[in-house]
Amino acid sequence: MKSNSYNGLTLKSVLLSTFALLVLQSSLQAQEYQYTRPSWRFGAAAGANFNFYRGSTQQLDNDFRVPVAFHEGEGTGLYMAPLIEYHNPESIWGFGLQVAYDSRSSTYNQVITPCNCPADLSTNLSYITIEPSLRLAPFKTGFYLFGGPRIAFNLEKDYTYQLGRNPNFPEQAATPEENGELSNVNKTLLSLQIGTGYDIPLTSRDHQNQTVLSPFISFHPYIGQSPRSIETWNISTLRVGAALKFGCGSRISTPAVGVVPMIEPDVQFSVISPRNIPVDRRVRETFPLRNYVFFDLGSTEIPERYVMLRKDQVADFKEDQLEVFAPKRLSGRSQRGMTVYYNVLNILGDRMGKNPSSAITLVGSSQKGPEDGRAMAESVKRYLVGTFAIDGSRISVEGREKPTIPSERPGSTTDLDMLREGDRRVSIESRSPALLMEFQSGPNASLKPVEINATQDAPLDSYITVNVQGAKEAYTSWRLEVLDENGRVQNFGPYTQEKVRLPGNSILGTRLKGNYKMTMIGQTKSGKTARKTTTTQMVLWTPAENEQGMRYSVIYEFDESKAINIYEKYLTEVVTPKIPLGAMVIIHGYTDIIGDATYNETLSLARANDVKTIISNSLSKAGRDDVMIDVYGFGEDETLSPFENNYPEERFYNRTVLIDIIPVK
Repeated sequence: MKSNSYNGLTLKSVLLSTFALLVLQSSLQAQEYQYTRPSWRFGAAAGANFNFYRGSTQQLDNDFRVPVAFHEGEGTGLYMAPLIEYHNPESIWGFGLQVAYDSRSSTYNQVITPCNCPADLSTNLSYITIEPSLRLAPFKTGFYLFGGPRIAFNLEKDYTYQLGRNPNFPEQAATPEENGELSNVNKTLLSLQIGTGYDIPLTSRDHQNQTVLSPFISFHPYIGQSPRSIETWNISTLRVGAALKFGCGSRISTPAVGVVPMIEPDVQFSVISPRNIPVDRRVRETFPLRNYVFFDLGSTEIPERYVMLRKDQVADFKEDQLEVFAPKRLSGRSQRGMTVYYNVLNILGDRMGKNPSSAITLVGSSQKGPEDGRAMAESVKRYLVGTFAIDGSRISVEGREKPTIPSERPGSTTDLDMLREGDRRVSIESRSPALLMEFQSGPNASLKPVEINATQDAPLDSYITVNVQGAKEAYTSWRLEVLDENGRVQNFGPYTQEKVRLPGNSILGTRLKGNYKMTMIGQTKSGKTARKTTTTQMVLWTPAENEQGMRYSVIYEFDESKAINIYEKYLTEVVTPKIPLGAMVIIHGYTDIIGDATYNETLSLARANDVKTIISNSLSKAGRDDVMIDVYGFGEDETLSPFENNYPEERFYNRTVLIDIIPVK
């Protein structure tokens, strides 16, 4: 009877050789470059076939038929193959090819013949197989599935038959072993296999020659595996093994020593230009009135930038005509908004005069201590009493080291000067509804807002939108080069965000229309320059004079992104009911310049989405789905921010979300 020891020794030799190759490969020195993962790999596979015999066989060759049929058996055979494989790392699909020595040897279970003698049968079937396979890596990781046909050409077909002694006659001489070749063996078989494997990289990406070890397991069902054209003998096989694959990657870049290079991610570049770009729109803005007065370091007197009236001017003061008492050196929306804010003490004195039952508490906060804070509060009280003739008993004063909601938090390490400048203030606190914003109460409640009627320059829905999807991952920064048909070039940037909006007139100027070539120029994280180009047409025109929008604001405390409960009620019960049928609502968030620019962009978008969620829920509860909502987060972008950042009050007003309600045209 033949032994399978040869096959076992051969398998051990293959495994030892594989181990030696792994040790050699792991000893290679790292190179100075980084490489892509190879698409083509070459190597070798080795494993064991666990063969399971089923069916029956009795006619071993043309001249020899054993007295009893054999039915079941098991055994192990050797599998060895060179291989070739293709798999693009960016795809889930691939294919492979192996040409192998494939043993399907096994031993049948012993049977008892009519003479009460045991009989044993073993076969040595082996093939040369061609196994093409389709590879699927569903998660784009090392895990993969494979399957395909198996084309087998018979190489060996030996058998060994042994008839044993009758146990009742131990003195009987043993029957000689019968060796031969099986008859009626199919020369070619066509079957199939399915399996799974896992690629384990043995070398890092800084090696051009990369090695992968892939343990695998596959199943070969009996379909197509009947080895003979007679009888019912069939074979099912479970194969377990490993493949060692070698491939050559392409060099990505030549980085400086100590710098780890990377594959440059791709980006998608597009420009959206509105068909009509309005240059103005009448807007009725509900401007929030912050209940803070900020003081300069080292002084307890009200700063000169606040509008201070004389007694003889009080009678002429009107809340809806604040431009008469405008502060100095203001421009753009800052002029409208800061004119309101810098009149905060005059608005407060006027309202307290009209509402004699109202009372306030002035809380001064100073890092120098409560006494310094109280002195700041006393200066505000003196102004209200001396100029507006408010009864002093209606005004209480306190001093603190920090305000109730400080800007400087424990652990703050950056921008401390600006944070502390924002904490040096007098807070105006009241319980009188006549002084406060709707639905607001508590020490940090804003004062009742002021309505501003003005022309809105370059509304957001007129802006050019530049999308560079993937820029945060791919680039350290990018800029925009704009070329018109006359050869004039304009440059914008640099930017780090993935979406940028530019006023149409910043590109068109005084032109009514124009065709432009827009080129995005990105600086990759490995130091390269990437370019992507598109074209767009812009048209400038003026909308109908009767178009009027509305604007509301939500102001946030430093580093907060959730609207406080009092704003939620305001947005739900005041703002949402004002949205006309079919209107567009543009919600845009901002921050001050304190902190990291990228973080601030994320924070501003979180604030805008917070407001959107509240308004959307309110519309949904009212059964409305007719409103289009657009959301943007501009962070600390000073070209778009509502205010400058020179003073703490401007930075506080930049921590905002603006809500523009545009009626249907």
